[in-house]
Amino acid sequence: MEEKGQERLILALDVENLEEGRLLLGVLQGELRYIKIGHQLYAKGGLPFIREVMSMGYKVFLDLKMHDIPNTVRMGVEALANEGIWALTLHGAGGGAMLEEACNGRDNVGGEMILLGVTVLTSMNNELWQEVTPGCSMDHALRARSTVCAEAGIDGLVCSPLDLPIINETRGKELIKVVPGIRPSATGDDQARTATPKGAIIAGADFLVVGRPILKAENRLEALRNILSDIGEGLRWKED
Repeated sequence: MEEKGQERLILALDVENLEEGRLLLGVLQGELRYIKIGHQLYAKGGLPFIREVMSMGYKVFLDLKMHDIPNTVRMGVEALANEGIWALTLHGAGGGAMLEEACNGRDNVGGEMILLGVTVLTSMNNELWQEVTPGCSMDHALRARSTVCAEAGIDGLVCSPLDLPIINETRGKELIKVVPGIRPSATGDDQARTATPKGAIIAGADFLVVGRPILKAENRLEALRNILSDIGEGLRWKED
């Protein structure tokens, strides 16, 4: 089941610099397939670093959470769609027109890059949510955003593991579910809505995004393998 786990795990490469990223990818080469690159490493390394990571045999999940006027997002997606990137994030709060233009941008250049709509950040608890969205429940926003992503032609969603039951009540159930906020145990960090790897798989996650539980571990390779094992337990539970 560890090999099956490799098909479900995305490592969030949220390290300080490109060299640290290169060293870690060298250590973990052959142990996993998917790597998430966020704002920091993209700002420092850009497309050359993404190409370097892909040349090592990894599939790249570029997490930029694009959120702008529709035409600007379309142009941004067009620029990336033929680079061989596995997946790119857009913010579901951008609305249907923006999401549709993102799909048009990819399709205009014949790209196969997966587009993922971010629903609500996993760092958001109810207090923070009401601070920026007064009068709207988080559940209502989750239903609306997952539905608009599906209707716009987006391939998948990024959501908290705790949001999966709500999303699966909408058209979002038809989409790929990529789930951050994965914690083998309580950590006390800034992720407010979390679940274990096994629990998230059982709840319906297709891919799990894990960063700090591996990056901050004393033995990163051992931490990775333990998470793969936990994913395997979840997959076995679903098969039984």
